[in-house]
Amino acid sequence: MLVLMDSRSSQGACSFMHDKKIIRPEENCWRYVNADRAALLVDGEKYFGTLHTAISQARYAVYILAWDIDSRLGLLRGEQKSDLPAELGNLINALLDQRPELSIYILNWDWAMLYTLEREWLPLFRPGWKKQARLHYQLDGECPFGGSQHQKIVVIDDKLAFCGGIDPGKYRWDTSDHAPDDKRRIDPDNEAYPPFHDMQMMVDGDAAQSLAELARDRWYKATGEQLPKVKHHEQDIWPSDIKPDFENVNIAIARTLPEFKDQAEITEVETLYLDAIASAEKLIYIENQYFTSWKVAEVLAQRLADDQGLEVVIVCPKMTGGWLEQHTMDVLRSRVSRKLFEADKHGQLRVCYPHHEALGNAYISLHSKLLIVDDVFLRVGSANLSNRSMGLDSECDLAIEAENEEQLQAIKAFRQRLLCEHLGLKNDELEALLTQHGSLIKLLDAREDASRTLRTLDCEIDDSIDGLTPTADYIDPERPVDSVEMSRKLVPIDESKSPKKQIVIAAMVLLAVIALTALWKWTPLNEFLTPENLQQLISTLNDYPFTPVIVIGIFALAGLIAVPLTLLVVTVAISFGAWPGSLYAILGSLLSAVLGYVVGEWLGRSSVSKMAGSKLNRLSKRLANHGVMAIITVRIIPVAPFTVINLVAGASHIKLKDFIWGTLIGMLPGILAITIFANSLLRVVKQPKPIEIVVFVLVVFVIGALMYGVKKWLNRISTDS
Repeated sequence: MLVLMDSRSSQGACSFMHDKKIIRPEENCWRYVNADRAALLVDGEKYFGTLHTAISQARYAVYILAWDIDSRLGLLRGEQKSDLPAELGNLINALLDQRPELSIYILNWDWAMLYTLEREWLPLFRPGWKKQARLHYQLDGECPFGGSQHQKIVVIDDKLAFCGGIDPGKYRWDTSDHAPDDKRRIDPDNEAYPPFHDMQMMVDGDAAQSLAELARDRWYKATGEQLPKVKHHEQDIWPSDIKPDFENVNIAIARTLPEFKDQAEITEVETLYLDAIASAEKLIYIENQYFTSWKVAEVLAQRLADDQGLEVVIVCPKMTGGWLEQHTMDVLRSRVSRKLFEADKHGQLRVCYPHHEALGNAYISLHSKLLIVDDVFLRVGSANLSNRSMGLDSECDLAIEAENEEQLQAIKAFRQRLLCEHLGLKNDELEALLTQHGSLIKLLDAREDASRTLRTLDCEIDDSIDGLTPTADYIDPERPVDSVEMSRKLVPIDESKSPKKQIVIAAMVLLAVIALTALWKWTPLNEFLTPENLQQLISTLNDYPFTPVIVIGIFALAGLIAVPLTLLVVTVAISFGAWPGSLYAILGSLLSAVLGYVVGEWLGRSSVSKMAGSKLNRLSKRLANHGVMAIITVRIIPVAPFTVINLVAGASHIKLKDFIWGTLIGMLPGILAITIFANSLLRVVKQPKPIEIVVFVLVVFVIGALMYGVKKWLNRISTDS
């Protein structure tokens, strides 16, 4: 049953009350608490300017939880002025210098190495931040394998809080005009970047205090440090230039927290999404960076099939981030959208992207995470409509369910404010067009060719790309995954090559042998690298009594500084022959591995995490639980370079005895194979006789067969376990 509040509901203004509550505390949200005021801040110019004002008034504590942060971010640009520095890092320095009671806590996701080139690497080491004793900067790696800390929360003095989709990162600032040549839209390296659309909600009162508790709890989980509550003060720090969109309003706080260590799974974000969509009667309006959640798509498909009067408008970016996202998340979006269009029997669905003709080939990077249902329900937060946001990443969303006419009109006004931005219209123009066309979908259809509009998104993907993209279980998992199982399925240990490919590889090896023979016979190399000269060099080295110690020591140090291990083994094998060369390589590898282990143990987990990534550290925990066999496995099929594995092992929970035995057993077959191969190849080069070539080919065949057998054995063990 609906309670009508506005006679214009048939014209796209869905202002009515539901008779059944959507928000249910402790079922689909963590808390449902009051805020004296709440404001919606659209796009970086509005949010960052307001954030600068709010942080500038901090007296005791500022908490910043982020997926990404850049201390060089310019919060104020253009005509925005302040007596305090405009740059985030300098603003923090200035406030800490001026206010002896102020402490600032920054918790940034301990990012995967994939994002290293896009981020400011360890801003704590920037000049000015190192000397600040009351600036506490920590990387948050307390996430399951493949997950991330994705919340975007700032809390000031427990009195004012921000939550939404905008990180204080370097590519987030923009105006709502999304102008093509805005000189202010540059990153800290003075490089221009594409237009960016997102939003944040600002709250005070009990809602801000609850977000402060959430921030302190997250800090404790990431660092083990329990932060004290902030001193209370009476000063009102709500920015004076921001008019609240809501007053005396109840705010729901919904979270996603994956099952990890002692943390039980929390899926309030997912439950609230499904409940809100199930309650819709007239209009569902969505803005989201991703649209890959199969559960959300399933509920939407059911609603589209059953309810002829329901309109669904989904606004996504034309394309997501870079090449990798376009070939993964965009493919998943295509698959999900296909199901929705099949269910849309009444033409009630539109999937759109913001089109701005003045941008040319560029497009607006839509990053917002917004849901509005019937103008009675509004949610803004960090959670994407992706599987991982429902159960793998840590997320936080804020939601408002209208309880009176004033709140209904505020939600409606915000939806229309966003439509005005996307359609390039003023509010009265939008009202007139909605009246003319009778519905939002008909209005969008009529403006399909406008220079600034929400244009229909072609979600189809080339079949060749679709066929190469794995299922969502691997690239957008909804629950924590087993890293070893993931690696085994994505890169199968017993992956077989076709006979044709094997023949090509063998032919290339033989061609390489022929090419080496030609170089040896008909170039000046023949005069320099003679068997006599090589034998004389080796004999000279062998004349020294400490040659084994010298060779093994040099080998170990070279391995420690990340000289490729295979190159070292081949060099020793060619120089000293198969038997002494194998011994030198084995002992040198073991010594290098132990030295790396000791260095990793000395540096500790925190330092190695910064260099190698905390995900490798957590993988080493899993390896430690399986003892020698796990070390053997990563030596035969390494998950990282030789040096990195050594450092990570030393900094983690792997026993030294297991590490040494696993390294010896795991590397012995490979070293023997390489030395035998290298010496066989050297004999072919020295004496390219048919018998030597046949022996070489047999050696290659035997080594290949042995490696194939080892991989099959490892795969069987992995399957049995």
